[in-house]
Order: sequence, then C-alpha cells, then structure tokens
Amino acid sequence: MDSSPPRADEEASSLSCPAPRSSPDADPHASPDADPQATPDADPQATPDAAHQATPDADPEVDIRRGGAGAPQRPCTTRPRLDWRVRFGLLALVWGLSFLFVKISGEVYAPLQVSWGRVAFGAAALLAVLAARRQPLPRAGSLWAHLAVAGLFLNAVPFTLFAYSEERISSALAGICNATTPLFTLLVAVSALPGERPHRNQLAGMALGFAGVLVVFGIWNGADGGDPAGVGMALGAAASMGAGWVYVRRFLTGHGHSALSLAAAQLTAGAAELALVTPFLTTAPTTFPAAPTLSLLILGALGTGAAFLMQYGLVRDAGVTLASMVTYLVPVISTLAGVAVLHEPLNWHQPVGAVVILAGAALSQRTGRTAVPRGPDSRLGTRSNGTRRNGSPEERCTR
Repeated sequence: MDSSPPRADEEASSLSCPAPRSSPDADPHASPDADPQATPDADPQATPDAAHQATPDADPEVDIRRGGAGAPQRPCTTRPRLDWRVRFGLLALVWGLSFLFVKISGEVYAPLQVSWGRVAFGAAALLAVLAARRQPLPRAGSLWAHLAVAGLFLNAVPFTLFAYSEERISSALAGICNATTPLFTLLVAVSALPGERPHRNQLAGMALGFAGVLVVFGIWNGADGGDPAGVGMALGAAASMGAGWVYVRRFLTGHGHSALSLAAAQLTAGAAELALVTPFLTTAPTTFPAAPTLSLLILGALGTGAAFLMQYGLVRDAGVTLASMVTYLVPVISTLAGVAVLHEPLNWHQPVGAVVILAGAALSQRTGRTAVPRGPDSRLGTRSNGTRRNGSPEERCTR
C-alpha cells in the first residue's frame, strides 16, 4: 500500500451508468425481447412508421441512426466543461492561496474561529453539492465514528495548528511546511500499518525530505528560518494530516459510499468537533470587517470545499500521478502570494529547502513496481476475476 491519499477512482467506480437510450418511437413499457408482430392487440391500421419498425427487413442503417439495437453503445462519460490543465492550475492556485487567506482571516478572528469557519463553510459547500446530486450521507454509527476521527486528524487539528502557526510565522513558510505532508504520511504508514515495508526510494525520499526541513530552518545559522514554535505547529499540522490519510486508507475505504458523501460527512463531523470547543476558548467577535470575513468565506467554500471536488475530478480525468503533482506547486504559490501581497520577508534557504522537500516527496512516491490486483480485499475493490465490487465494467462508468 502506498502512502498517498485515497484515490478518487473509487468514487467514480461507484457511479452507475444511465440506461441505454432506446428508439424515440419505441414503447417505453415494452419488453426488449418482445415481438411487435406477436402482440394480440396490434392495430391492423398501424402507421407506416410503426409498420416499418415492425418489419423484419427494416433498414439497419435507419435503426442505427435512431439509436436502436443496432446502434453502437456510446461511452458512458461526460466531457468536463474545463480542460484538466485549467482545473490543475485552479486547484494549485486555490490551495496555494489558502495560507494567504488564513493569514488575513487571523488579523481579526482567533485561530480556532478561523479553523471552525473554514471547516463549516467547506462542509456547507459539499453538502449543497451532495443535495444537488441527490446522494445520501452515511447512516451507520460505526462509520460516523471513523469519520469523526478522520475529521479530527485531517481538518480540526491541522487547520487549527496552521492558524496558530501563522500568528508566529509567514504564510509562505507555513505553505512550505505543508509540503512535508506526503513524507509524514509515508512515515506513519510504515510505522502503523502491518505489512507495510518501505523500499529504498521511500527511505531515501524521507531522509532527503527531512533534510530539506533542516535547510528551511537554516540550521547552520542557529535555526533562523522562523519562530521555532510556529514552524513546529506547522509541521505538527502536516504530521496530523499524514496520520489522518493513513487512518482513512485503513478504515474508510470499501464502504460503498462515494468520496463526495464521505468528505461531506467528514467535514460535518470536524465542524461539530470545533463547535464544541470554540465558544469556550474564544471570545465571540463583535465586528466583521469585510476583508477578513471574505477571506474566511473563500478559505472554506473554495479552499476546502470546492478544492476537494476539483482534486477528485482531476484524479478521474487526468489520473492519480498527474493530479498528485499539484502538491509541488502549492508552496510556490503560497510563497509568491505571501511575498507579493503581504510583503513577507523570505530568506534564500527557505525556497531552497522547499525544493529539497519536494524532491524527497517525489522520490518517496517512485515505487519502481507494477501494481498487481490483490484479490477480494484489495483497497481498490477489485475481485480476483478482475471486475469491480460495484459491478462489471459494462455496468459502471464515470460521470
């Protein structure tokens, strides 16, 4: 098992294809195998068109043009409105700017309030999409318990730590620390999952990535890369997300729910967790300035809710490998935004360390092996005969 987040093709495989369209003149209640000439109540004064369809010698080309049985079945896919390259850039932009919005929101709102607003607005966005698609939320109590744990590690804790860290360090440096998430994911996976054995590329990638963290710190100058507590909280947020992804891979796959349904439920659980503690640890704001409030709305609805949908859409349309490369652009955009918009200072070794971290993350994901189906308990839901758990390839499709 690799250490990347759950693949979105699980969601795609759980969506059923619409039924093939029949001929426009066909009776929608008729059996597909019914013989129109054998119907006892057939009208002897049938129209020429109906007689033509009932004649065994009807022109097959006409039948094909009308979408009848002789027509080739079209692939059950929908062309996306935007090219995947455009959506790739938009996702990198939204995620990279998230650290800027956290910084601006934190000028007025407490870190816990920023975290709660982000998760709550993100949950509201996903719940609206879920309702529009008429997909249900999970109902099993045990599944909601796992979703609550995932919401804690992937949303409540890391978003709060990032908000606290940006009170002490720049948004650019927080974005750079976020790039260590794949390394922490791999570290937790090889430590906590039975049977997970790291290969040489993974070990070398982790070593290189954490060496990049030391470069970001400027360890040779006595760690002048930023406030140690702030950097520590940002790295703690990345570690929390790494542990959360491993938990999701272990307990939240193969339940038969779409990724959208699980994500909406997870954010809802995270928002509920933050709502339990935020009123007791913060003072309710008395004013709502435009810029910080708008930043918080964008951070939640776009940086958390819409970004999730774009990520899974990219995995579906461009593949897992290309979609995962968006991680490499996030620290670049967060750094550019922090320097250009907020005029944050930037030491030379911080972007250099970011490059080393990303190189380590890329190296750790190069397995050099070909994936082999692992039978009925495979994470991707593949049976030993090569078909999906949710049905045969002919019965399922991607919307």
